[in-house]
Amino acid sequence: MSQATKIILEQSLKELLLTKPLNKITISDLTEVAGISRMTFYYHFQDIYELIEWTCQHDAQKALKGKKTYDTWQEGMLNIFNAVLANKPFVMNVYNSISKEQIENYLYTLVYNLLYDVVDELAQGKNIATDDKEKIAHFYKYAFVGIMLDWVRSGMKQKPEDIVVHLSVMIHGSMERSIMNFVK
Repeated sequence: MSQATKIILEQSLKELLLTKPLNKITISDLTEVAGISRMTFYYHFQDIYELIEWTCQHDAQKALKGKKTYDTWQEGMLNIFNAVLANKPFVMNVYNSISKEQIENYLYTLVYNLLYDVVDELAQGKNIATDDKEKIAHFYKYAFVGIMLDWVRSGMKQKPEDIVVHLSVMIHGSMERSIMNFVK
């Protein structure tokens, strides 16, 4: 029931964000739309910002669904872009209402987890330190998140498929070369 209640609160927050800015939404608004008590809300979350963080993580897990290999990273990135686009009112409201740094950190964590798994897979059987694999994943993370943030700032007008295709073309073979540069 705990997970189901969190999902109901997530859906209620997204519904409210269609008509109200984040800074105008109260716990009472959320609990009324969700059909739960204030105590139930506070059992699961300290405040609305913790609900937002949980919502971002929950949506990210759904978007990636194991698409964290070299053969599937493009699909994982496309899923992330599509999840952001599908939740555009939520994302834009949160992006414009809270610290942009929180959104960036969320995206950095999400994209890093995707990219580290890809780098780790490509480095199998090669003598490369974990620290070096982390540096490679961080490097690509900044590029990917920068492109995604530019897309969000511009109102998400470009098709996610086009962005992922361009990313794929730009980095084709470069991860492998980066790994080989660190092989001892």
